[in-house]
Amino acid sequence: MQDTLVPIYKRVKTLLKAYEGGLTPKFDLDSKYDLWSVKDIEIDGRKRKEVYFAGLIIQSSYVGFYFMPIYADTSLKDVFGKELLALLKGKSCFHIKKLDATLEKQIAHALKKGYALYKERGWV
Repeated sequence: MQDTLVPIYKRVKTLLKAYEGGLTPKFDLDSKYDLWSVKDIEIDGRKRKEVYFAGLIIQSSYVGFYFMPIYADTSLKDVFGKELLALLKGKSCFHIKKLDATLEKQIAHALKKGYALYKERGWV
């Protein structure tokens, strides 16, 4: 199963890496990657030095795609296409077992909208 997950991980990682510069990875490994806004900000009256944006991890039977902007604005759920939404487990984690062009496009769209939200809020 791992052999089929590595190409999925690499492809989605490429989509995420496009946001480096504004965002910073803490982990950039062969099986774990994430992006953070590293900036002194205040969210709901609490000072923070960083905010998690998105991440990937290869699990035993899927690639976990974590999308944190959904916590900042739950209406962002509307940006998920039905194919991506079908993979949602919980509030912000998607279990990806197969990746096609439609799903890839939906992930790219969600990342674009999430990044725009972070920018709008001054988090990037």
